[in-house]
Amino acid sequence: MKLNPEERVYVPFRGPFDPCPPLPYRTYVVPVNQYIVFQPTDLPQFSPADALKHGTLWPALYSPYNSRNRKGE
Repeated sequence: MKLNPEERVYVPFRGPFDPCPPLPYRTYVVPVNQYIVFQPTDLPQFSPADALKHGTLWPALYSPYNSRNRKGE
């Protein structure tokens, strides 16, 4: 399984009397903006058309969304 750099993995706690089937691991995404505490000067920018496609003006803040419902497509 290939993960993006913003995705983290952990093993959930499994109690001895847990009636649910155990999950091997869970994942969560840490947004890119958590690593940039202030806006640096002269940050590269997308063109206006590309910024609308990506949802942000700055490539450093772009994080693609991969839906888990469309794995095979």
